[in-house]
Amino acid sequence: MRINNLEEYKLEKENFDKNPEEFWAKKANSFTWHKKWEEVLDWDFHKAHVKWFDGGKLNITENCLDRHLASSGDQIAIKWIANNPKEKNIDISYNELYEKVCQFSNVLKNKGIKKGDRICLYMPMVPELAIAVLACARIGAIHSVVFAGFSAKSLCDRINDAQCKALITSDGGFRGNKITPLKKIADEAMKNTPSIQCCIVLERTNTPIIMKNNRDFWWHEEMKKTSIHHHAEIMDSEDQLFILYTSGSTGRPKGIVHTTAGYMIYAQYSFENVFQYNHGDLYWCTADIGWITGHTYIIYGPLLAGATTVMFEGVPTYPDAGRFWEIVEKNKINIFYTAPTAIRSLEAYGNEYVKKYDLESLKVLGTVGEPINEDAWNWYFKEIGGEKCPIVDTWWQTETGGIMISNLAGINKAKPTFATLPLPGIKACIVDENGDELETNNTEGKLCVKYPWPSMARTIYGDHQRFIDTYFSSFPGKYFSGDGCYKNEEGLFRITGRVDDVLIVSGHNLGTAEIESAIDEHKNVCESAIVGYPHSIKGNGIFAYIICHSSPKDKKATGIEINDLITKHVGPIAKVDKFLYVEGLPKTRSGKIMRRILRKIASGEFNELGDTSTLLDPNVVTSIIKESQK
Repeated sequence: MRINNLEEYKLEKENFDKNPEEFWAKKANSFTWHKKWEEVLDWDFHKAHVKWFDGGKLNITENCLDRHLASSGDQIAIKWIANNPKEKNIDISYNELYEKVCQFSNVLKNKGIKKGDRICLYMPMVPELAIAVLACARIGAIHSVVFAGFSAKSLCDRINDAQCKALITSDGGFRGNKITPLKKIADEAMKNTPSIQCCIVLERTNTPIIMKNNRDFWWHEEMKKTSIHHHAEIMDSEDQLFILYTSGSTGRPKGIVHTTAGYMIYAQYSFENVFQYNHGDLYWCTADIGWITGHTYIIYGPLLAGATTVMFEGVPTYPDAGRFWEIVEKNKINIFYTAPTAIRSLEAYGNEYVKKYDLESLKVLGTVGEPINEDAWNWYFKEIGGEKCPIVDTWWQTETGGIMISNLAGINKAKPTFATLPLPGIKACIVDENGDELETNNTEGKLCVKYPWPSMARTIYGDHQRFIDTYFSSFPGKYFSGDGCYKNEEGLFRITGRVDDVLIVSGHNLGTAEIESAIDEHKNVCESAIVGYPHSIKGNGIFAYIICHSSPKDKKATGIEINDLITKHVGPIAKVDKFLYVEGLPKTRSGKIMRRILRKIASGEFNELGDTSTLLDPNVVTSIIKESQK
């Protein structure tokens, strides 16, 4: 399934263009099926209707686990690294993982869980989270992982939307020098979740908790009662695999639904090709399984490929800012995949935390979650990769299920700030306001996909009309990503930011990512965020929130220097009108900046900020308001 060189890359593109269905059918043939499909693809984008490999019968966990046992049963499947560096790490072989997944599958069956039931998982980054995810898939239950940092209300809302039958949680979770009281939060949520019939609790932090009779059960006690054998439920290709909630523009979470066969095929295909995985490589994605990156590129993609996947419980700065690099050296990590936010944060701590570690084992670096600015890209390439590791700058979404636009490591060239090209098998395009495709290079518009791909979301749980309205109504016949995109003279794609983050200044559309990238070039800037605010002449002025490495001695002079950089990289029309130097930005737990709050503050609407409970640190908002009122 892996593309090995540029000639094969070009041939794969040609094969897809000639016959897309045959292209994907060949990929599907390498998996274990109980019954082959009757039809490769049935689709109608006007109705947001897509089916891949319809009529096929399979179970994704047989492809993640069972098929590897004969050849690689003793190989490490999951290498777990604890939050506390003094705690012993755990290696779980494919044989051991298979047995544990079978055991927990039997636990779920014993609790009356059956095919089609929805199960909510609210757990720390421990191996049991991966085990629970796979056990749900093995019995045909639909897993809904909620990040173990969400509030009780957020957890409650997600449980109720999916009408989850069971909740799997932990007494607590370690994160840096803090313990999150997960069971206590879950108890608060379960006061208003009538669909929950049982709660299975993992013992992790030894935090005192309350166990409710006939509802709450200890993980370890239930596991002792069950067998290490379980015959996987035979699933249809289009049976639902999981629901993953993402924030909607209305503030109401959207339950994005992914199905079985297409997601499986694309997860392995994209993992092997983008990262150029070779058997024996040690792969580490630093994301949380509470997000789509963790689903596809910590659990499913690597395990489908028979890889060793690293799970890390902690944070990059605990006990100090060298933790990532210490882990790379100690474990001889080969492939490293993280977010630009983490890269910029660690860059700000200085190279002293990098230089003390040997990073020679690294072969491939990757970024995910947001566009990466050039300064951070260059630091990552030079200081972490030693100018020898290709960087894959990956664009994709919860809704796409897997990486859509990226260079393949070492195959086609990388370019700082550019995601580069759609993967073979993906027909991405840029359209104008009328939905007309901009086919020439050096154009800018809105990013769409005009042909189905196997891992695409099928619906929003319980609200297909919302799915149509959100993704398929803006440009009929196309999936609209919600992102802006620029294609340069070489035809390379660069994501310019969410379309709702685009500023219209004096009649010009300006992407926030492009301006922020220019600002971040300033030697004293750590991170920035741009929003618009009402301007009497321009309609919208540009307001910049700036985090500096050190407090600027002369803020006015710093502002002039930043605007000079913007003029150089973007143009004078994009110069910032107002600067505010802050210590932090309001981010969701997935690392995205909540710009609606920044827009309200910039406009002086301090009492109309809306819900801030889903922020990683709501106190940041109070700090920004105080700074703006000085």
